[in-house]
Amino acid sequence: MMSFIPINAQELNAQVIVNSDLVNQTNQQIFKTLEQSLNEFINTQVWTNQELLNQEKITCSFVLNLSNYNNDQFEATLQVQSQRPVFDSNYDTPIMNFLDRDIIFSYQEFQPLFFNKSSFESNLVSLLSFYAYVIIGLDADTFVEKGGSSYYEQALQVLNLAQVTSRKGWKPSDGTRNRFWLIDNLRANTFREYREALYAYHRSGLDQMTSAPLEGKEAIMKAIIQLEALFLRRPNAFLLQVFFDAKVEEIVNLFKEGPKVDFKKTETILKKIAPFFGSRWKQIKA
Repeated sequence: MMSFIPINAQELNAQVIVNSDLVNQTNQQIFKTLEQSLNEFINTQVWTNQELLNQEKITCSFVLNLSNYNNDQFEATLQVQSQRPVFDSNYDTPIMNFLDRDIIFSYQEFQPLFFNKSSFESNLVSLLSFYAYVIIGLDADTFVEKGGSSYYEQALQVLNLAQVTSRKGWKPSDGTRNRFWLIDNLRANTFREYREALYAYHRSGLDQMTSAPLEGKEAIMKAIIQLEALFLRRPNAFLLQVFFDAKVEEIVNLFKEGPKVDFKKTETILKKIAPFFGSRWKQIKA
């Protein structure tokens, strides 16, 4: 069973999908109720003090793939994606494409979901709230240099409060690529090139593509080259994977067509800093 419910948003224009195909459950109503409840929660919550027009709301999606359900206990993975419009175009660029494998929560049908900035309410509420602030922070970083900092602090507060639970993903000991390390890396000066590249790639690069495609492409290459410094300092940096998980398709498509640029140096760097996508980089004919 897969259903799909868009709801009016505050800062977020989110679509939450609960996929229960892997769960052996005759009564599917609980999953439909959960999906509706999650959509209402994330879309009606006021996450920031900003007043946004409808077209300024951030388009994002949460796909909850359930693997087990028993006595109000759910196990799942969560795919979190977000995008933002490119200036003077009808194209939306992917900003986040992150898979969280450590999803376990309790939920009773029709259970109200409330977010409280100063207390832990439930693991389910904390999960959605944490990713809401990360999405808003990443979006802000693409418009203003280091623009997402205050939202990352909000995500950190959610994480700190959630560490009272025994659920996985909130602590450094729970793994190497979880919620703890995601927000830790986003806030750390050690990984500053990720945020610098995110801003340059979008504002100096993509947002100029309609009016000046050649200059836009060159700015995107410079942004990618910025990431080499991060790679040299931390070759296995989590945020490099986060960046290219969102951007690999776009980079390949951008440089396969349009005005020709000298892509050789960028291609060499891509093969070095993102070797996990080596077969994709080969599709670009420099």
